[in-house]
Amino acid sequence: MRTVSPADDDTTVRAAGCVLWRPAPPSAAGGLELCLVHRPKYDDWSHPKGKLKPGEAPLAGALREVAEETGYAADPGAELSTVRYLAGGRPKEVRYWAAEATTGAFAPSDEVDRILWLSPAAARARLTQPRDRALVAELLATRLPGAPGGA
Repeated sequence: MRTVSPADDDTTVRAAGCVLWRPAPPSAAGGLELCLVHRPKYDDWSHPKGKLKPGEAPLAGALREVAEETGYAADPGAELSTVRYLAGGRPKEVRYWAAEATTGAFAPSDEVDRILWLSPAAARARLTQPRDRALVAELLATRLPGAPGGA
């Protein structure tokens, strides 16, 4: 019997997603808003993400998942951390990018029934998994001083 390690390419679930943002409306006094998705299957709030298709490049998969889950096209920015954890007893690796929402509109589906656009602080508080919260700080660190949401 073969022992499987978390680093084995054939057992690790590969996924990708984005910390999706947009400039906050002027009434919010500047800054930015982050998009979180609600998945009814898990009753959780997370960043848009999903499994890669065979042979799919991670960034292409991240942008596809954002479009499928949120209805928005996105302009990718800096690559953020890769998050690793066990899901259903299997190792999972999710690569993330910062991405600005461009055009689109949300339509509920079986996979994602709601989205929320929240301030970074509200998004951190709403995210179900602690591992997703660090990505909010990482996104903010990538923003240039003086830019929407920048330091």
